[in-house]
Amino acid sequence: MVQDGPKTSFFKKTINFCSERPFTAVLTYILIVSAIFLIFPGLDVWASNFFYNGEGSFPVSKDPFWRSVRYFGVYLFQWVAGLSLLVMLIKLAFPKIKAVMDLRHPIFVVSTLILGPGLVVNAFFKNLWGRPRPRQTDIFGGDLPFIGVWQPTNHCDSNCSFVSGEASASIWLFTLVFIAPKAWRIPLATAIGALVFVLSANRVAFGGHYFSDTLLSWGVTMLVIIGVYHYLYQRTPNWAQPSNLETSFTNGGNWLRTKIGSAACWCARGTKSFFRKFK
Repeated sequence: MVQDGPKTSFFKKTINFCSERPFTAVLTYILIVSAIFLIFPGLDVWASNFFYNGEGSFPVSKDPFWRSVRYFGVYLFQWVAGLSLLVMLIKLAFPKIKAVMDLRHPIFVVSTLILGPGLVVNAFFKNLWGRPRPRQTDIFGGDLPFIGVWQPTNHCDSNCSFVSGEASASIWLFTLVFIAPKAWRIPLATAIGALVFVLSANRVAFGGHYFSDTLLSWGVTMLVIIGVYHYLYQRTPNWAQPSNLETSFTNGGNWLRTKIGSAACWCARGTKSFFRKFK
């Protein structure tokens, strides 16, 4: 019988800890990453230097292939959000038909996108923290100073470097793993993990973000995802119970159909009355 070695045991303990205490695990991750970059701020410059040509440019940002990879990520985010909205709209449009899935799923996906990449990352951090992007700094051909992590400044007014919006949106795709059937979770997580790495590294290669911007964006966004998941699936409020959501969307769809029908009748009467004037 082969016994687990110390490395295997440590790996299993880490996995168990993350699954049992995900919020604590992500907070620990954020603290460790923050500490590393606060102690060694030069790591950010070192990572960005791999993609800098020394002449004020990040060549990868002009490469057609890597630009298409970036926009593939943007389109993917839009498709996932759009399909989630479509699930809810179909239920509203056809209220008598049972929803194609637990309606918490599309609510979970859309709400985490709005709260995580939308409000927390883009509206709060990127617009208020003021960290210049690598290509804006004097180290990489710009005219602004290098600013380390967690240091609010006024050097950048909006859409700044800290933290990465696209890295946040890419890690948001892991919401699909949370709601996928159990048999699909590992292969789906593997595929999304590879995509997260490529899309996030692409932003560093473009000179749009520092390495720390992407790593901390993952942690911040994952906190939002775990919080919403806990609220909707583990401490499910009465309104979010699957049967109650089904009923609410059915009632909402019936109400909309009634209102649309009334509006259509009003428009038809108004149109008919208008044309009568020309007889």
